[in-house]
Amino acid sequence: MLALKWSDVDWLNSMLCVERGIVHQVVDDVKTPESQRSMYIDSEILDVLKTWKQLTQFSVQDDWVFASPAQIGRLPLSYAGVWRALRKAAARAGIGHISSHTFRHTHRSWLDAVGTPVGVQQQLMRHTDIRTTMNVYGTAATADMRQAHTKIVRLALARA
Repeated sequence: MLALKWSDVDWLNSMLCVERGIVHQVVDDVKTPESQRSMYIDSEILDVLKTWKQLTQFSVQDDWVFASPAQIGRLPLSYAGVWRALRKAAARAGIGHISSHTFRHTHRSWLDAVGTPVGVQQQLMRHTDIRTTMNVYGTAATADMRQAHTKIVRLALARA
């Protein structure tokens, strides 16, 4: 996300082209071909990005979407700086520890909760191997587990 440039946003087709990654402020290729695929971006997120593009001082095509004011836009915000701010916000909110994978786990749980097929989840999570989707990010919400269990019990008892 931090390595996105405005040129990566296809406003007309509602697509986001993931071209690069950034680690320790070094821009490079993304880790896998799966990560490099273009992805659909919802119109409401496009609206948020449009608003941000109008507000930021770094809004030309080759600028970073999340440009660092401290670096005068030459680099995006640093990963470490973003996570320091998130950790402080989580502590103030009493949430406890969060990481980038907290968001990924939540995303996978929400995909499950709305009944998204596992193959689609794999693509949205940008995993090369479906086992990663299933085994690493496979925790369902308690309410969803209760609802699924109830459906199975009713199905089993109806046939008994």
